[in-house]
Amino acid sequence: MYCAARAAEMGLSAAVAEHGKSLGRKLGITGKGRCNVTNNCDPETVLKNVPRNPRFLYSALSKCSPADMMEYFEGLGVPLKTERGQRVFPVSDKAGDVVNALEKQLRRLNVEIIRGNCTRLVIEDGRCAGALISGREVRARAVVLATGGLSYPLTGSDGSGYALAQQAGHTVTERSPSLIPMETEERWVCRAAGLDLRNVSMKLMCGGKAVYEDFGELLFTAYGVGGPTILSASAHIPAMEPGKYSVVIDLKPALSEKQLDARILRDFWERKGMRFADSLRGLLPAQLAPVVAELSGIPADKKVDEVTKEQRRELGRLLKGLTVHIRGFRPVEEAIVTRGGVSVKEINPNTMESRLCPGLYFAGEIIDCDGYTGGFNLQIAFATAYSAALAVSQA
Repeated sequence: MYCAARAAEMGLSAAVAEHGKSLGRKLGITGKGRCNVTNNCDPETVLKNVPRNPRFLYSALSKCSPADMMEYFEGLGVPLKTERGQRVFPVSDKAGDVVNALEKQLRRLNVEIIRGNCTRLVIEDGRCAGALISGREVRARAVVLATGGLSYPLTGSDGSGYALAQQAGHTVTERSPSLIPMETEERWVCRAAGLDLRNVSMKLMCGGKAVYEDFGELLFTAYGVGGPTILSASAHIPAMEPGKYSVVIDLKPALSEKQLDARILRDFWERKGMRFADSLRGLLPAQLAPVVAELSGIPADKKVDEVTKEQRRELGRLLKGLTVHIRGFRPVEEAIVTRGGVSVKEINPNTMESRLCPGLYFAGEIIDCDGYTGGFNLQIAFATAYSAALAVSQA
């Protein structure tokens, strides 16, 4: 949608081929329905938040930065705000406002919306000259594939674009989920399902080595763990192997072990005579307190003033290092983005044009390039879309 709008603004005749029921369905569910449109940072920071093929995006981000995207949407009548982690959302907290603004812009610019499935590209003399859409041959001097990846297939992001790229001779690298919740070996997580911890530290461990650390939100689910910190951590797992990875959660990151022990000792003193299991409710959320009490190994009925010094310190170590072992990712349909896609070696990074089939361009998640949570993936999509539109207008 953004690519077509920018192309039309540059004086081109543009059309959007949409095989879903409505435009922008995936955009409409991003950011938990609030639409994290970008991250309020400079292009260099965006690149630092792209674990795979960041250098490929250098040119695109120099032409279309987060500041450019914020200016564009505000120009379309969508006021924006910046929240924790520099995440940018519409002031209304409604993703629908972003989708509607783009739709309105397409209508204003007379961009045609073609309903139907694109089943193949029209390639003549080695050049892309259009596409076949539900039996209708649509001729064009340029075609941009902006079909998304495999995640959220009900929104139209169903992987169909990969076959079109392969028809043009492109290599599609191995695809796997990224920014995805994870399942754990531990089943106690279901007892804390729905609990959203806001200020915790976490480490993703591979063996005894920390491969990723983060601070922020973590969610317990019926099957394991999710939330922003876990989604970002998943991007650091190149290949899931059950039992290879674990997540260590610090429930009290603001306190040192010594400070936490003093806090626990004070709580116990104030609750003399109380059952140990009941005493933790002042220290932990109600859903998590009985779980931690059980994991500590301290008898639930033991009076707090009878808890030994070593038991108390072991409790502190548990609170500073609550560990879950990762069994696997959730299904790829639940991933925010897809890792892998059309090889960047076969795409001109300055124009997003295919190096194999002139007239064919790529934008967004279909490219083998993905970022962490925080608005970076939408920024990648917008920047590559702008590069493609600009290149076509100058061709």
